[in-house]
Amino acid sequence: MNEREFEPLLTRIAEALERLAPPPAAHHDMTAADAFVWHASPEYLEPIAKVNRVDIQLLRGIDQQQDILLDNTRRFSKGFPANNALLWGARGTGKSSLVKAAHATINAESEKEGGAPMALVEIHREDIPSLPRLLQVLRDGGRRCILFCDDLSFENEDATFKSLKAVLEGGIEGRPDNIIFYATSNRRHLMPRMMIENERSTAINPGEAVEEKVSLSDRFGLWLGFHPVTQDTYFEIIDGYAKQYGLKIDAETLHAEALEWSMTRGSRSGRVAWQFIQDLAGRLGQPLG
Repeated sequence: MNEREFEPLLTRIAEALERLAPPPAAHHDMTAADAFVWHASPEYLEPIAKVNRVDIQLLRGIDQQQDILLDNTRRFSKGFPANNALLWGARGTGKSSLVKAAHATINAESEKEGGAPMALVEIHREDIPSLPRLLQVLRDGGRRCILFCDDLSFENEDATFKSLKAVLEGGIEGRPDNIIFYATSNRRHLMPRMMIENERSTAINPGEAVEEKVSLSDRFGLWLGFHPVTQDTYFEIIDGYAKQYGLKIDAETLHAEALEWSMTRGSRSGRVAWQFIQDLAGRLGQPLG
């Protein structure tokens, strides 16, 4: 056979090898923004130009939790020892809002002092299995990073918690010095109470079965509890939003409508307050921005 007869065969072999070759390594530009969302497939960090957050002054009824998280984040930003944090408790009480507000607040302080800003990197619950790879990316990125997972929880037969437990503290390398992990959850031990009770009732050694699962929360040095707000605190939140956005309504009417709104929702929380403010601003024809 002459050379031309071999060409089709060689072309097919080259194309097959190309398909088998691993994709080129993704380039992760950690200078593109101060906030990112991690995508596991395909693997990349998505820069977020404008983070959806509220000013920390508008978060009411969580003063103690706010002070503790700010202090922990401030120490981390300066290169001092700091703890991973689990923010747990009732829905809509400001857990994720506090994480994002703390990031902005400490970065503003660092800017005034001439320091480097931290990055806020969010990883979704379903992408936790890719966490070891993300840690490698962030370690190589050279920035101090708050790694954030919102609404973290685990169901029965979910082995993902084991990889997270190893990454938080138990792995051979440990957590990189430039990364801290903050998570929010509605569950104190990151899993339903019913699931814990089922483990106790069905396991050969109930104590060990439960211990393996609840020990994940022990990897967080800070546990910050969030609870439903009182009516007075609810009104403080409403008043803060109304003042911030210049809503033209008298206080008596504002409180009456806010109370009615919370009764229709069956709860009082920062989230319910914000939803009311959005509805009120729409009815008043006033923008929020």
